[in-house]
Amino acid sequence: MLYVSEETAKSVVTMADAIETIEGVFCEIGRGAAKVFPVVMGHGPKQGTSFSMKSGLLTNRGVLGLKVGSYWPENRKQGHNAHASTTLLLDPETGYAKALVGASHMTALRTAAADAVAVRHLSRPDCATLAIFGAGHQAWYELLAICEVRKIRQVFVTNRSKEAAAAFARRIREELSLEANAVDAPDAVQQADIIVTVTAAREPLFSADMVRAGTHVSAMGADGEGKQELDPALFARANLFADVVEQSITVGEYEKAFKTGLVDKERITPLGAVLNGRAGRTNGKQITVFDSSGMALQDVAICALALEKAHNRGMAKEI
Repeated sequence: MLYVSEETAKSVVTMADAIETIEGVFCEIGRGAAKVFPVVMGHGPKQGTSFSMKSGLLTNRGVLGLKVGSYWPENRKQGHNAHASTTLLLDPETGYAKALVGASHMTALRTAAADAVAVRHLSRPDCATLAIFGAGHQAWYELLAICEVRKIRQVFVTNRSKEAAAAFARRIREELSLEANAVDAPDAVQQADIIVTVTAAREPLFSADMVRAGTHVSAMGADGEGKQELDPALFARANLFADVVEQSITVGEYEKAFKTGLVDKERITPLGAVLNGRAGRTNGKQITVFDSSGMALQDVAICALALEKAHNRGMAKEI
């Protein structure tokens, strides 16, 4: 079996690589050439810990496997990350373990890449202002990914901690040379062409009536029961999209609206259908909402890419 470390995977896969790979995944899903299997949830011995097992198959590529993603909040006290991810790739001919890939960085990349694919195909081409709700680790990757597909000139940052928002805005100015400011939610939403929410919120971050016509919204934070970032009233005004429709109504952003009868499953379009030309934005006045709860196909695809690149460079270790 081969092993690709976190450091190696990070060194061989770029954001542009990730976006191209994840766009290919959505195309394959839209053509019925991929399968997502049920998610398994678990927890550790201590309260507040959790882990998930997500698995999938890309039929035409012969790529299959599973990712284990864990959340151990007490890790922070020991100076470790609270989140960790590892992907196991299987040999499609034998089912034996083919490779183990350290996937925490790959998870951040593939999550942001999915957002970038949605933004590329659902937002207006002339979008230049971006509002980000959240100022953590993942928010930075979302910003980098969106800047790959849209010419962003101004960024508004909103966060529960005003100090964190200010620090995040300062980092944007210093590292990306973009105009960036920490502002309150109404100011951010009312000036944004694109809104990205990257939080662990369990209630709406802003009112639906603040969102301008023509805005694209990517809800990236809701990936578990009860999580919610958007005002359900927004869905009545918007065209709705998701990475995995079934997940979006059970553990994603549309969960509450679906359970209360505000949104029918049929109103939600999978992003794969957009990439295959069967749906999408039809005018500049539409509000589009994309919900991403994440799926294993993204994980196995990007880790298969990391394995290929690492192997070609002699950086994959035999274990």
